[in-house]
Amino acid sequence: TTMRLSVLLSTLCVQYAASFTHLTMMKHMATGGRTKGQTTMWGQKRTGRNRNRDGKTLVMMPQGTPMVPWQPPGSDYAQFVDIYSRLYRERIMLIGKFIDQQEANQIISILLYLKKEDPDKKITLYFNCPGAELRPALAVYDTIMQCKETCDISTLNLGLATGMASLLCGCGTKGMRAAMPNSRFLLQRVGLERPFQGQASDIGLEVSNMKKSNDNMERELAKMTGRSVTEVRNDMKRDFYLSSDEAVTYGLIDHVLVPKTKGTEIVEYKRDPWTGRAIPVTDDRDVDLGNFEGTEEQRYQDQKGGGFGGKGGSTLPNGDDGNDDDDDYWEKRI
Repeated sequence: TTMRLSVLLSTLCVQYAASFTHLTMMKHMATGGRTKGQTTMWGQKRTGRNRNRDGKTLVMMPQGTPMVPWQPPGSDYAQFVDIYSRLYRERIMLIGKFIDQQEANQIISILLYLKKEDPDKKITLYFNCPGAELRPALAVYDTIMQCKETCDISTLNLGLATGMASLLCGCGTKGMRAAMPNSRFLLQRVGLERPFQGQASDIGLEVSNMKKSNDNMERELAKMTGRSVTEVRNDMKRDFYLSSDEAVTYGLIDHVLVPKTKGTEIVEYKRDPWTGRAIPVTDDRDVDLGNFEGTEEQRYQDQKGGGFGGKGGSTLPNGDDGNDDDDDYWEKRI
């Protein structure tokens, strides 16, 4: 009898513990994962900022390469591909990494594929490149020059082109080399890419080989800009910075890509409800970054020049006239 009673009590305790745990979990889920005190203080319907409407699922920000829809030709359905592959399908390349051997091989392979796919269709290269190794960049340069024999190569400096990236940005088709108003170029000679150890004769051979590669770069840059090799070599004794306007003057690019606006023609008049006077209504000023303008027509923020470093009416980038009584930065006062 004693054993039966103990077994019965044990069974009742296990059943009670299981039912208590089940009720506790149900209450916990009903309150959205909050305690009773938190539910009373926040309110039953209020949820955290990082939760969905049901108050349970966490909302995570997307990570990795952005995905965009693309519909293959002849297909009724679209599929998601990474943004870079989508640009490649439009024959557009964004070069935004330091160009080492691996990056150069990837750029060369894409250029060769695009040339094989359509030898006559234009290829567009966008640069925001912090620099490049000398030999891999020269391989990319030779590939671009080969592609130029059959198709046009359009280049655009979005923000920064350093070292060999400046040479790549300037090797596009004449008339299709451009830069944004506030972009910068840096021309410089390239030294040894990594520490080199060995005998003195081996180090001398490596230095001599690197000097020949730099000489090749200077000759190509002189051919590209129409300047003498001596002038280019003297300019590159130190880091040689160029603004977008200065790059046009130097011959590295052809145009500064500035917003082009439509004409403001009066199309109609409307009456002011407060004063009763007729107010002219003009067309909206649509900005188009896809059109190139001539040298005399280039304006940026109503000033002639290419933004920072521009040479329009003032030698200072902010349009200051040099008067010490004025503020350092130009300010439009009403």
